[in-house]
Amino acid sequence: MDLFEKCRNFTTAREAMERGIYPYFIPLNENEGTEVVFQGKRLIMCGSNNYLGLTTHPKVREAAIEAIKRFGTSCTGSRFLNGTLAMHEQLEAELAEWVGKEASLVFSTGMQTNLGTISALIGRDDIVIMDKDDHASIVDGARLGYGKIERFRHNDMNHLERVLKSIPETAGRLIVVDGLFSMEGDLAPLPEMTKIAKQYGARLMVDDAHGMGVMGGGRGTSAYFGVTEDVDLIMSTFSKSFASLGGFIAGDEDSIHYIKHFARSLIFSASIPPANAAAALAALHVMRDEPQHARRVIEVADRMRKGFTELGFNIGNSITPVVPIIIGDDERTFLTWKMLFENGVFVNPVISPAVSPGRQLLRTSYMATHTDDQMERVLEVFAKVGKETGLI
Repeated sequence: MDLFEKCRNFTTAREAMERGIYPYFIPLNENEGTEVVFQGKRLIMCGSNNYLGLTTHPKVREAAIEAIKRFGTSCTGSRFLNGTLAMHEQLEAELAEWVGKEASLVFSTGMQTNLGTISALIGRDDIVIMDKDDHASIVDGARLGYGKIERFRHNDMNHLERVLKSIPETAGRLIVVDGLFSMEGDLAPLPEMTKIAKQYGARLMVDDAHGMGVMGGGRGTSAYFGVTEDVDLIMSTFSKSFASLGGFIAGDEDSIHYIKHFARSLIFSASIPPANAAAALAALHVMRDEPQHARRVIEVADRMRKGFTELGFNIGNSITPVVPIIIGDDERTFLTWKMLFENGVFVNPVISPAVSPGRQLLRTSYMATHTDDQMERVLEVFAKVGKETGLI
């Protein structure tokens, strides 16, 4: 059998392209934060993870430019060998302080952070316990480890407890969950989860890629719930609120030291470039010194959730700047996306396996820099399209 036969047989995307409803890999000509340009047409961006709007913040831009002038464009090596700058270690120290942990470690991407951290910690006699709605990077990190994988129903603490009860006491146990779930905008019940983890001798890692910079005054979901001390490892990315590219894991010094020497995605990848490290550090300083951005994104999210609910859309259990419009059907999801796009609003259609069957949705997400006029326009377009499609 020809290995490439599966490639020739994959026609789904091409069929969607022919019908004009293919929604992925859209090449933008300009990206100004809350607005983007596609083929000369300006759209309001409601599909970005730029929650604080810092990609266009003058301090963040200037920091990246100055880093290139001083260090060039790349470190040309891994952190393990020649790729560590003093700036990387400064960033790690300040990130650890920001999230309330002893130490942190910076990786080149958020995906690599989860791949490296989880696979480094999980050996043959260990078990990873995951929420069924966890991000793909958590799933893949668990698969790379040599241990066993268990899953519990989304945010179901009774099911989590039953899973933990079934695990031998001799096994090492690591619970890994998203803090803010990136598709439906709900939060992991960390206060209950930390108690259950302690009761059964499990360690708890929170992937706060979407919660960092947003929840808890910007310090993340653990801070929002007041359980930072009870969460063992806190992970986040730089590609969301930090307006850059990269990721980090934070925890006690011994754990971070161990991960630093056993995470293959760190040891065998080039380090985060100087411009990205400088941008992330500048963004962290903006979060610390200008807390109004974190307050504003919450206000914007509250306004949009209220508006969608009043219009009659199903937004699920979102309480964050990620606000889903739940549709429940692939075809209708793509058609609604297309109509919104044509009316000047950019959102993200999400279908299985990124969400459970029957939960197909339009993922909308909001920034601190969205204006009142932009929010009103988005709601007007949704009202129009919602009526035309029968969603409301």
